[in-house]
Amino acid sequence: MARRDLWPRVEPLLSRVERPARYLNHEWGSSAPVAEGDFAFCMIYPDTYELGQANQAVRILVNAVNATDGMGAERAFLPAVDMADLMREEGVPLFSLESCRPVADFDVVGITLPHELAATNVLETLDLAGIPLRTADRAEGDPIVLAGGPCAYNPEPYAPFFDVILVGEGEEQLPETLALIRELRASGAPRAEILREVVRRVGGAYVPSLYRWRSDEEAQAAGSWAEPLFDDVPCVVHKRVFEGFADSPALEPMIVPYTEVVHDRLNVEILRGCARGCRFCQAGMMYRPVRERSADNIVDAVARGLAETGYDEVSLTSLSSTDHSRIAEILSRVNADCAGAGVRVSVPSQRLDAFGVEMAELVAGQKKGGLTFAPEAGTQRLRDVINKNVTEDDLFAAIDAAFAAGWRRCKLYFMVGLPTETDDDIKGIASLAQRAYDRAKAAVPADQRGSVRMSVSCAVFVPKAQTPFQWDGQISPEETLRRVGLLKRSVKYKAVDVHYHDPATSFVEAVMSRGGREVADWVEAAWRRGARFDAWTELFNEEAWTGAAGELGLDPAAIAQAEFPTDYVLPWAHITAAVSPKFLARERERAAAGITTPDCTFENCSACGACPTLGVDIELQQEREGKEASPARNPYRTVAHPRQAEPPRPGRAGQREGAAGKEAIR
Repeated sequence: MARRDLWPRVEPLLSRVERPARYLNHEWGSSAPVAEGDFAFCMIYPDTYELGQANQAVRILVNAVNATDGMGAERAFLPAVDMADLMREEGVPLFSLESCRPVADFDVVGITLPHELAATNVLETLDLAGIPLRTADRAEGDPIVLAGGPCAYNPEPYAPFFDVILVGEGEEQLPETLALIRELRASGAPRAEILREVVRRVGGAYVPSLYRWRSDEEAQAAGSWAEPLFDDVPCVVHKRVFEGFADSPALEPMIVPYTEVVHDRLNVEILRGCARGCRFCQAGMMYRPVRERSADNIVDAVARGLAETGYDEVSLTSLSSTDHSRIAEILSRVNADCAGAGVRVSVPSQRLDAFGVEMAELVAGQKKGGLTFAPEAGTQRLRDVINKNVTEDDLFAAIDAAFAAGWRRCKLYFMVGLPTETDDDIKGIASLAQRAYDRAKAAVPADQRGSVRMSVSCAVFVPKAQTPFQWDGQISPEETLRRVGLLKRSVKYKAVDVHYHDPATSFVEAVMSRGGREVADWVEAAWRRGARFDAWTELFNEEAWTGAAGELGLDPAAIAQAEFPTDYVLPWAHITAAVSPKFLARERERAAAGITTPDCTFENCSACGACPTLGVDIELQQEREGKEASPARNPYRTVAHPRQAEPPRPGRAGQREGAAGKEAIR
């Protein structure tokens, strides 16, 4: 079939829509279209260009495929509402950016699942592309449709819509999957055989159509909701991890857009994973173990990236960037390299207990915008429940350092509805914010105190799969509004602003996070009633979701708000992030008792199971410093430049069979 180019049909539409630059190719740094004869992959972010082009996963995966011989990757994004409606009106299907080729003409299509509220956008994407929504309805000539990303750790609400769902880090996993599909298609293998071979031969690949969905009673008896239909289909799908991350180049080839996008700057990933162990945090569980890139790698990447892109801002990204064992050295070297160039260096994820005077002086140079700190809870009791492992003294020390160093605006991030939360905890948020404001004013000269701003942002707790709080329910939207009202009444300072997330969208997020395969029908019914772009406040269509639930006879509140014992088998039990269910259950018990668990990068192994299960160690550049630091040694931790000689460590085989390893695996 001749390659189709939709540009002659797309170009006339651009004068009729907002931000036409969203749909243009040839940005600085973009790759050439897939060459004739190459295996063609289209990577899609299911939201607008402004959000998707800034996504690091999209960039990493497109680069990984384009670096593979005989393969080519192009990008596509979901058009905004005006363009999507116009494309339907004019009969123009979804197209790739690089060649304006119909997405349905690619061999394989990949859609990342960045968050739960993107679910209806997935269906909008498939429908615009002209690809049948459900894998059961796809023909032999249709593209194989892949998914991956954070929501893959509970894939069931998306299961009927994807041929393959890849769980874990994709740098090696995605090219390996595409190579296998290319090989099998070249041999004439039918679609069903391709899918079965992928699940057999690619680690971390989940093919929902190869599993029967059990009833609740069957699932509790069997220990899993998903029953393999064949003996060679795995009962449990283990995530893949990119073992070479720490030694891989920190600079990924990067595109400079024509139009403004979110996080419009050079992004350099300095480490992957976080072992702080916050009990609500899915990312902290699913990206283990911690792996740091070297200071030389990072500093070189910043220098080359700024030179190649022309950006005047660089962000050193990770889940907890100030935890990097050599962050002070990295910031000092980058600031020295950028001196006089007007470059802003930012560290977007800052721990309260790691933001001292030195860090305040190193971050952001002369260009100081706002800072965000996340105490998460208003009282120490509740911070211990969630294992935040920070105190109000940590917050006040960070505030003192930041405002003395020149900052004048700060946002404090909290959650409402956390397990065991009481009204006293809500009032504690107000008290903590007001005292933080007092500290900020005291830290600046008297003539500048009028410029001090403090805001409070409250998200609604959403129980996430693969976390210790996965068995806990979400409070109702009505109760959320009551608690927010209590908080606002408790804040007596006019200078402290309170903002909160919409509880209706958080409710949908909780259902998507906790639901089983039955939730997929709810997603499709809501989409058919007009739901799309649910993460956009002005476009969220609550009536579509409530109407869809009534149509199906589904009780979404029972899914979002139910609380279960830790021996209850949840709908994602057949997917594992390598953190053992025993560890998660133990952490929930410790939460109820208010007992904290130390970060294993500072102290002993916490027996979460990730390192021995994956066969991958924690990789640090040097031993981490801080109040958690301990002379104890972790057998799953390697340190590139230890400050002092460490006792001999057993070989990998020995340590995997040791007592700590046995405990962690159970």
